[in-house]
Amino acid sequence: MTGWPILSLITFLPLVGAFFCLIVNGPKEAVERNCRSIAIVTTGLTFLVSLVLWAKFDPTKAGFQFEEKGAWVPALGIGYHVGIDGISLFFVLLSTLLTPICILASWESIHVRVKEYMVAFLVLETFMVGMFTALDLALFYVFFEGVLIPMFLIIGVWGGAHRVKAAFMFFLYTLLGSVLMLLAIIAIYWQLGTTDLLVAMERLQLPFSWQCYLWLAFFASFAVKVPMWPVHTWLPQAHVEAPTAGSVILAGVLLKMGGYGFLRLSIPLLPEATQYFAPLVFFLSCVAVVYTSLVALVQEDMKKLIAYSSVAHMGYVTIGAFVLNMQGVQGSIFQMLSHGIVSAALFLCVGVVYDRMHTREIAAYGGLVKRMPRYAFTFLFFTLASVGLPGLSGFVGEFLVLLGAFKVNTWVAFFAATGLILGAAYALWLYRQVVFGELTKDNLKNILDMNRREIAFFLPLVLLTLWMGIYPASFLDPMAASVDKLVGDYQAAIKLARTAALSP
Repeated sequence: MTGWPILSLITFLPLVGAFFCLIVNGPKEAVERNCRSIAIVTTGLTFLVSLVLWAKFDPTKAGFQFEEKGAWVPALGIGYHVGIDGISLFFVLLSTLLTPICILASWESIHVRVKEYMVAFLVLETFMVGMFTALDLALFYVFFEGVLIPMFLIIGVWGGAHRVKAAFMFFLYTLLGSVLMLLAIIAIYWQLGTTDLLVAMERLQLPFSWQCYLWLAFFASFAVKVPMWPVHTWLPQAHVEAPTAGSVILAGVLLKMGGYGFLRLSIPLLPEATQYFAPLVFFLSCVAVVYTSLVALVQEDMKKLIAYSSVAHMGYVTIGAFVLNMQGVQGSIFQMLSHGIVSAALFLCVGVVYDRMHTREIAAYGGLVKRMPRYAFTFLFFTLASVGLPGLSGFVGEFLVLLGAFKVNTWVAFFAATGLILGAAYALWLYRQVVFGELTKDNLKNILDMNRREIAFFLPLVLLTLWMGIYPASFLDPMAASVDKLVGDYQAAIKLARTAALSP
């Protein structure tokens, strides 16, 4: 495996598919059919190749594996450096899994500019995988920002009635924060003369005041991406206007980039500032968990309700990341993976009925269990996973985060726990309004249940949710060594800083 550039293959294979889509010519129907086929084959093959990473990954090693290094801008000390550890492994797999599911979910719902749509998703997959594998700060920034372009087009071209406004809100919010991150990367480059992340982890020594400035610059970017309260306002609008597959990839992968950025950059590079600002993160996260859960209770649009629930669930992620003990960080990563699968499935559930009725208003539905029993079961399964039912993936991440938070601050754990109650309230209320009750609306009396294509993209998500809930060790063990190193290095840096502060 050492001589095979598998990470580059996984990263750039979707671009090959995008190239073939671009050169396809002929009658419109043939072009659309061929582009769909190219996209599903390319993304499916990319996922299969990415499984090799998991099969060959050594869970006993804390360092980076499958590393690839090369010159990119050698005159400036900027290189092409990629690799994965236990923290980034599953985010790569999540990205390569959800992309073919998005292609399959869009098979019949996208009829305008199909070629461009498939190209946008293939390019988006390259940027997502590249960001999770990047070990150079400049390369990380390029992939992190590159995601904006295809996602902006997916929302702005194939979205709903107010798609342009939603696309610009998404773009401007994220770009503003990312510009500050770029300034932080430039400051690190001036200090070290290189943007290599591993070198920065070993050699970066900054005064506390400078650590605070750089931490806030990274925070501005990652907090918008998570998104944390109060910079979350772009998310509900983006979800409502995005096509179903756009909402799936936005909730499933793009929101995880912020949490991953905290774990990969903010905490290891700036430990003293991380400790100083941790109470701020706890406060904002607790507000997000409680406030957005209450807001979700009064929503009338299914997508908007699930979008607010995403903000609440991501509050657990930031709490777990910044308690900085083994349970909290592992819970944070597991929660991101679980939320990526469950929230993606919930948006797909909304897409199933939207494709039939062309409305997301909760009041427009009711009694669907009488006409759509398979859909009712699937929707209930992922609703229970979202509220943290034991035996499903949502329970494990939330339990670990609360356990880690309780060791650090009982009040943080208390307010985070209230989100479990509120989450059950809005999720079960949504399910009751849509699925149960009498089938009184005439336009619902002939609605059809899920077809084979829809069952096909739900089935792997159901199995994976069960697997993560019943046997979480298969996911926790590969990340344990890397998480232990992250927590250990942080604690050692804090101890060293305290010793230096006490010395005359």
